[in-house]
Amino acid sequence: MRDASRVHLRIRGRVQGVGFRYTCAAMARTSSVNGWVRNLPDGGVEAVFEGDRDRVSAAVAWCRTGPPEASVSSVDVTEEIPEGLNGFRIR
Repeated sequence: MRDASRVHLRIRGRVQGVGFRYTCAAMARTSSVNGWVRNLPDGGVEAVFEGDRDRVSAAVAWCRTGPPEASVSSVDVTEEIPEGLNGFRIR
């Protein structure tokens, strides 16, 4: 892997109930990005993506819009130190 990246995201908007978490996880899998996605009690979605910097950037860009019905209002992105691709995988 040429350039690794790891990001932690908090996504806000009408993201629960429209399949955002499921679609986000599927998009990350097909992009070969590792991590996890989960719904939050406050109605948001939290995600961690790790992998090739370009692929992670593309996943973050997708989260900024998501499915049209999600009406994403904000995405807070925190960069973290990459831990390698062996730690976890989106499932």
